[in-house]
Amino acid sequence: MEFTWFIGIDVSKKTLDIALRKSGETVLSAKIANSVEEFTGFINELKNSKIDIAKTLFCMEHTGVYCMPVIECTENLHLSLWLENAAQIKYSIGMQRGKNDQVDAIRIAEYADRYLDRAKFYKPTREVIQKLKSLTRIRRTLLNHYNAIKTMGKEKDLFLKKDFYTITCSKSIKALELNIKEVDQKIKKLILDDDNIKRLFEIVTSVKGIGAVVGAEIIVATNEFRNFDNPKKFACYAGLAPFEHSSGSSIKRRVRISKNANMTIKKLIHMSAICAIRHNKELKEYYERKVIEGKSKMSVVNVLRNKLIQRIFACVRDNRKYEYIYSN
Repeated sequence: MEFTWFIGIDVSKKTLDIALRKSGETVLSAKIANSVEEFTGFINELKNSKIDIAKTLFCMEHTGVYCMPVIECTENLHLSLWLENAAQIKYSIGMQRGKNDQVDAIRIAEYADRYLDRAKFYKPTREVIQKLKSLTRIRRTLLNHYNAIKTMGKEKDLFLKKDFYTITCSKSIKALELNIKEVDQKIKKLILDDDNIKRLFEIVTSVKGIGAVVGAEIIVATNEFRNFDNPKKFACYAGLAPFEHSSGSSIKRRVRISKNANMTIKKLIHMSAICAIRHNKELKEYYERKVIEGKSKMSVVNVLRNKLIQRIFACVRDNRKYEYIYSN
């Protein structure tokens, strides 16, 4: 698609700083409130100024919930939106002196203009996926608080009387347990009520080691496997793909996985691999054999993490459940 106009948007909680670029020059700068109404009004002003919205590319950094007003508006008006990682924009520009919101908007517009051939257009997620994403995020938050209080209680028991801890924290623990259970029920209902998510969930969780929580998180992270078309890309996204770091003969570091990853998915798949080692005879024997051969334990675990991802994507591609056939 050919674009004549490029709009960079710097997003904050309350405001949007906007820069309009054409033919390599910034022709307009503006600051508006971060709301659907304000952004829609800005689009209407552009139309009144004879700017072809169909040939305009909107680009902004992915900042989570603060992006939602712009995303909603661009979806409703069928505009071209590019959500980019903030670090990608920062490192592509090179060394810069000084920054503010308006300057950032100009730099984002410049980035969109310069690297148009790399544009990754935003793919809208269905409402059910958005709800599922919110519920999984709430569940993680509740579980973190629950684990924090439980850990604190175990430490307090070493130095204080148990009844002191029971009086102060038992109600909080019970409340969190009920909240987590309620969220789990809502997640289950969302999955069962949607045919496509139910199908994907049954396929993903058929792979041994992948439980209900991990399955739901993977479906959300992949946007029903629309945003990732092969396991290698998803492994890179999850921080499980090893990369070389060397230069000439003086710099040669050990091959390592990248820290630029979705740490939530990485942690969940890691726990799935550990679970598979304990309960999957095939993977357990593979793990023990490689360790005996001299491989480091973590490198073998990472291989197993990638095996799980490959099995998931293969089953989704073939639209079938994983078939466990193992003999020794």
